Amino acid sequence: MENKEIPRLSRLTAILTRLQEKRLVTSTSLANRFCVSVRTIYRDLKALEQAGIPILIEEGKGYTLMEGYRLPPIMFTEEEANALITAERLIYVNKDTSLKGNYSEAISKIKSVLKNNVKDKVEFLSERVAFWQDPKDNDITSNLLSFFQATITNFNVIKIEYFSPNNNETTQRIIEPFALINKIGESWYLIAWCRLRKDYRLFRFDRIKKTEVINETFNPDKMSLEQYLIQYRKDNFDHP
Repeated sequence: MENKEIPRLSRLTAILTRLQEKRLVTSTSLANRFCVSVRTIYRDLKALEQAGIPILIEEGKGYTLMEGYRLPPIMFTEEEANALITAERLIYVNKDTSLKGNYSEAISKIKSVLKNNVKDKVEFLSERVAFWQDPKDNDITSNLLSFFQATITNFNVIKIEYFSPNNNETTQRIIEPFALINKIGESWYLIAWCRLRKDYRLFRFDRIKKTEVINETFNPDKMSLEQYLIQYRKDNFDHP
């Protein structure tokens, strides 16, 4: 990070954006982000409060915006809009229809707040960016991504029917969703604790035949996805 203080007006706007995008923000993290002192951040937060922004303090945790408060639409720069359009093209080669549908709705809302001159450039660029995909490999493999995203964040226990091509068998599993993983252009995988196998397993979306949320929740594992992947690689690929 460059040791250069951001002008105050820009910093106040950026602090507001940060408060909107994160559940809790500490004064120390804001000071580090904007290369100013914690005392300066205190003054900035005070100025925002005096301007009518409902900033709340959770003792020992940080600052948050009052529940239900939303900032006016954010104006994207041309470079930021271009990055979003490039991401949109990438989403279109994904094999899950729920992701395509939800992203399409989201990008439409984003486009609605762009300035007219930026809108024109974005529409032009969207026709000039593509990701190459093998015509023989363009089958949609699932419509489950949005469903599993919700089960992960709500800690829902799921019952699934899963087909294993190794033994040509379909089994019922009770699972606790942990994370999602994807190799670009291929099927999504759900990482979940399998109560049948008593271990974490990868479930490929196109082999999941049925899903059902049961009336039960679970306590999430404190392990991070990065920690899981390190152990997975060690167990499966790091053998001599």
